[in-house]
Amino acid sequence: MDYKKTKAAPSTISRDLDVLTRETGNIYETVMVLAKRANQISSELKEELNQKLQEFASYTDNLEEIFENREQIEISKFYERLPKPTLIAFEELKSGDIYHRNPSRENKQRI
Repeated sequence: MDYKKTKAAPSTISRDLDVLTRETGNIYETVMVLAKRANQISSELKEELNQKLQEFASYTDNLEEIFENREQIEISKFYERLPKPTLIAFEELKSGDIYHRNPSRENKQRI
């Protein structure tokens, strides 16, 4: 997913609890779903950022020379301005893009 085009709020705002409990009926279960999805998004963004920064990495043995690479700084600033992974996960939940299931609930229904 392209997280750069998300419509998530760039800062934290108050949320309606009815929106959180709409999917699962349990606020704690919903928070856990959001937390797991936010961890996935965070790791994807970190991996993408590291790949982009590796393009500009310079491998020198001299510790006295520190290079300021303008491209690296701009890329880092861009990723810092993106909405936080929890806000992106909440936006995905609100739009119905997150698929989740509870195996323990499914086992109880089978019995």
